[in-house]
Amino acid sequence: MIGPQEAFSASYAQARVRFLEAAATAGMAIRSHNHPLPGREGETLAIDVALDGRPDAERLLIVSSACHGAEGFCGSGVQVFAAHDAEWREHARAADVAVLYIHALNPHGFSFLRRVTNENVDLNRNFQDFSRPLPVNEAYAELHPLLLPAHWPPDAANEQAIGAYLATHGVDRFQAAVSQGQHAFEDGLFFGGTAPTWSHQTLRQVLREHAQAARHIAWIDLHTGLGPSGLGERIFACRDDHEALARARAWWGGNGQTPVTSIYDGSSTSAVLTGLMWNVVYEECPQAAYTGIAMEYGTVPITEVISALRGDHWLHLHPDAPAELRAAIHQRMRDAFYVDTDAWRAQVISQARQSLFQAADGLRG
Repeated sequence: MIGPQEAFSASYAQARVRFLEAAATAGMAIRSHNHPLPGREGETLAIDVALDGRPDAERLLIVSSACHGAEGFCGSGVQVFAAHDAEWREHARAADVAVLYIHALNPHGFSFLRRVTNENVDLNRNFQDFSRPLPVNEAYAELHPLLLPAHWPPDAANEQAIGAYLATHGVDRFQAAVSQGQHAFEDGLFFGGTAPTWSHQTLRQVLREHAQAARHIAWIDLHTGLGPSGLGERIFACRDDHEALARARAWWGGNGQTPVTSIYDGSSTSAVLTGLMWNVVYEECPQAAYTGIAMEYGTVPITEVISALRGDHWLHLHPDAPAELRAAIHQRMRDAFYVDTDAWRAQVISQARQSLFQAADGLRG
């Protein structure tokens, strides 16, 4: 087994190498789905999939990273550590649980230090029925001109207007308006897109290839950016279904552990969102009973996270910005989604490892 610090990487390119090496050393079956574009360093981008266990297993645990690219530093570290963790792998085998690691769902965002895909789409708002009218986020429309000002950093008038909105409506409403998802402003924050992205389509392919034999599926999707720093909030990631919620809370929230929260009852730090990624399980794997959580690790306050995202989107619209400003915006994005300390990484691994064992036990029944 490696130590918690050795599992984490400083770039997407390094993270991919470490994941593939760990999976290969463990003897996992590996399949790579190459992205059509190169990465920030000219590297190949891919969604890499590694299966640890029988391909026909009836109990399947999915562990995914970098749905939001810049959050991949954390998720990749968890996956690399798990691939080296002999005790965890034996526990899953004893429970007759196959584990499907999906590394870097959004490799382009991971490489370029962006939360969104190369289409400027938030992958976790992109799972809509695009043949039907898309949700309308009127609150976001009101804020859009303020969120993406003409100049960066914002001037005093812009800061004052944002401050007035927060003073009037509060942080929770601000977070909900901005993060819910929107389909009207393709250059804006939390844009859900108008068609399935490459990552969306590839994830469907992965599930068709690897999850059709499963009768019970659990999914731990690894995220960062919400809540107190270092705390791994377990957010219910299924439809608003009382039976599934009861399973999730029994598996991941029992025995005095951190409770499983839900966007449906207001207990989560997350707002109610649209177009969520886990909807794909119901469509591609209707044969399986599904139970999932988003493991959401806190980093910095939500207002700082949104400010980092505003800067990133501004830079996307102004690629000729001075090098010093570009570097500052990139560093702020990195800091918003990854806390580069030994203590934070140790917290991440400890809580993730617990959630993995709990998922295997829950699937075993």
